[in-house]
Amino acid sequence: MLRPMTSSVPSGSTTMDKSTNEPRVLVVDDEEHITELLAMGLGYHGFDVERVASGRASLAAVERRRPDLIVLDVMLPDLDGFEVARRIRSAEGAGAHVPIIFLTARDTTSDKVEGLRLGSDDYVTKPFSIEELIERVKAVLRRAGAAGPGERRLAFADLVLDEDTRDVWRNGRIVDLTPTEYRLLHYLLVNARRVLTRDQILEHVWEYTFAGNASVLETYISYLRHKIDDGEAPLIHTVRGVGYVLRQPRG
Repeated sequence: MLRPMTSSVPSGSTTMDKSTNEPRVLVVDDEEHITELLAMGLGYHGFDVERVASGRASLAAVERRRPDLIVLDVMLPDLDGFEVARRIRSAEGAGAHVPIIFLTARDTTSDKVEGLRLGSDDYVTKPFSIEELIERVKAVLRRAGAAGPGERRLAFADLVLDEDTRDVWRNGRIVDLTPTEYRLLHYLLVNARRVLTRDQILEHVWEYTFAGNASVLETYISYLRHKIDDGEAPLIHTVRGVGYVLRQPRG
């Protein structure tokens, strides 16, 4: 059974206010007490949770900010979960599929077969324990991470870098980088929130110091800012007299 919890989460669509690289989970259910408890339980275990109450809202959420996993109720007030999954899979095409765990009060073989046919990764029947669902979420994400490209990713806020494919996204938008820009961003991401001196960056990215000529670093920082921070909250910051840091804006 769902285990009661004493804290509360505001109703509606909610994203945990954290700026780390936690896996993003979209919880879709029209029963507010279920989404509230799941948001609290998953959030406590380090997940960044968004919750919505309808099929159409879930499709909009996926398009706005692709989650790492979806917990999807089958019985929804507008589009049912199966139709939501069909549309998501159709939009994904031949690309990597976002894992889906169906959540339902229906426990028939035909429903489970339909869920599997649509590419679900697990099927949880109500009533359920929050602890069990959290473990299933972790297991599905582990399986998805071991499936190929994308298992080695660096992330900070809404900036994501895939070390296998060398793809970079900011707020879901693909960012095209040159090899040097990629190395520079990778070094900043590996050391997120840590202030790096100009010499450290020059030595790591270019493998030697530019004697008396740090302008090349300033030039590439400018290139990165134009591509990464353009139109978004700035993540690349200058620390005067020291160097640079990748962090969230202050204030």
